[in-house]
Amino acid sequence: MAVSNNTVMSDHEHDHHHEHVDESVDDRQTWARRRREGVPTNKQLLVIACMDERIPVEDALGIELGDAQVFRNAGGKVTDDVIRSAALTTNFFDTEEIIIINHTDCGMMSAPDDAVREGLQAQAGDLDAADLDPSLPELNIGDADIMDWVKMTDDIDEACAAQVEYLRESSLIPDDVTVSGYVYEVESGELRRPGDRVAEEISERQV
Repeated sequence: MAVSNNTVMSDHEHDHHHEHVDESVDDRQTWARRRREGVPTNKQLLVIACMDERIPVEDALGIELGDAQVFRNAGGKVTDDVIRSAALTTNFFDTEEIIIINHTDCGMMSAPDDAVREGLQAQAGDLDAADLDPSLPELNIGDADIMDWVKMTDDIDEACAAQVEYLRESSLIPDDVTVSGYVYEVESGELRRPGDRVAEEISERQV
């Protein structure tokens, strides 16, 4: 049976490729403007982790690009800047959960305090007068010890638990935000809860 041209056009009249292109363009625009449009991360999650290159944050947590905001620093420590970022995202970007990831064999356990202090002094000279924030040159260590700012770690499990408490106790973080902490074992490639250590020598600093 012959098929008329009208029938063929009717079968495809709603299958225009520009519709797929338009959808893709719209999706990209939403992605790029998600902060301005009030779109939170897919999991409404902030992750704070060590900057160590061995820590595959997304793989360890089973998340993908867009699922979480990820803040990484030396040791995965809750510093004033972490509090600043966490306060902004939980109060204004609808973030409802924070996960902290510390890890075994961390570089923050690799040297005695004196060695770190001497190395920084060799670079900066007077550590008491060193600027901590280039936009606030008057902000310095003051009467505190420089090692309180560096935040070296003696026990990774205790450190992880402490970071969780710092965030939970901060007045800038809403009480209904869930805060959890895990230790990533570089020897197994798996997360564990603080305290469930498998070997002392890779969880404690040797000084």
